[in-house]
Order: sequence, then C-alpha cells, then structure tokens
Amino acid sequence: MRGSALTLFGFLGLFAALPSANAAGEDYGVLIISRERLEVSTNCEIGVYLQDQLSARLFQEQSTSFNLPPGKVSLRLKLLPGQAPGCNPGMLAPGSQTITLKAGDVLKFRIAMSQEGMYLKPAALNY
Repeated sequence: MRGSALTLFGFLGLFAALPSANAAGEDYGVLIISRERLEVSTNCEIGVYLQDQLSARLFQEQSTSFNLPPGKVSLRLKLLPGQAPGCNPGMLAPGSQTITLKAGDVLKFRIAMSQEGMYLKPAALNY
C-alpha cells in the first residue's frame, strides 16, 4: 500500500510539472490585426499579406490573429476586389511594414489610413 501511494504521488508530481515545462518552451509570438475601429472608411475587404502571401481577409469590425515564429515579419495591406463597387485594387503594390516578434510576444495592431495608404498602428491589448 505504501509503495502504491508513493507511486501515485510521483505521477501527480510529474503531471504538475508538465504545464510549466510546456509554457517555458514557447517558441512563437502572437500577432493580432484588427479592423474593429472605423479608421479606414471603405466597405471593401482588406487583404493581410504575410511574407507576400495572402493570409487573411478582413471586413469592417473583424480581427484576425497569427501564431508566428520569432523574427522579422513582412506585412502588407491591400484592398481586395469584391462585390462592392469601387473595390478594385490599385495598379501600384502597396508598401510593406516589418514587425519583429519575440517568443512569447502578444502584439496587437489596428488598420489605419494615411495619405500614403493603409498601415498598421500599434494598439493596446485591452484584456
């Protein structure tokens, strides 16, 4: 009986240590991109390109998130052709932004507009 009790406590101790071991081994960062505010005055769908690959499509009041490896990430925002009139993309490729993620980071950006076009603006997480 005494040996089985020690074995039970040994297993419980092992299982208690597993979550902390997994948390210490986080090797990705979280990138959140939001279009929740009405800073971009268009009904068109916005494409989010990571490393020049279309990775997400956002309408008004939507957001998306990505689990990415640490390092530099190239981001580009572009209007996508759609059903709404005037949503044809321009002839010129939009400029890109580079964001550096570290392991364990949770970064949030919102889509904003300037005279040069759309860009990502840092935002508070507000949990």
